[in-house]
Amino acid sequence: MSCASDPIAIRPAEITDAEAIEALVEPYVQRRVLLRRSLEELRDLTRNGFIAERDGRIVGFSAVDIYSKKLAELQCLAVTPDAQRQGIGKLLVQACIDCAREHQVLEVMAITAAEQFFRDCGFDYALPDQKKALFINTRPRY
Repeated sequence: MSCASDPIAIRPAEITDAEAIEALVEPYVQRRVLLRRSLEELRDLTRNGFIAERDGRIVGFSAVDIYSKKLAELQCLAVTPDAQRQGIGKLLVQACIDCAREHQVLEVMAITAAEQFFRDCGFDYALPDQKKALFINTRPRY
């Protein structure tokens, strides 16, 4: 078992990580914290995705989906329960922000129930008291 002081490595995700990512996010999908994604969708997310590893074991993942030069979305942030509250999520978020910055994207959005976590990462409403995002589902989530 790893201890919290073991170093964490953040690296770009590879398409071959998709099955491990699927296993990582499955408990969060089951609890309806994350949306279910097919293996193909996860493979697509590896294009601008990042893996957190400790001792060669994947303990976290996040990706940034770049829609245009104006907007990208942080997606699929997950950290194993034994590695939470150690700053790994923030490192993954920062890697995604840096990736968007490298692609010269103006804004990165996060759709989340963990508002305070993302505020702690520097996210805020783009236009407070003016505009809010509204959504409609076009297909069942599960």
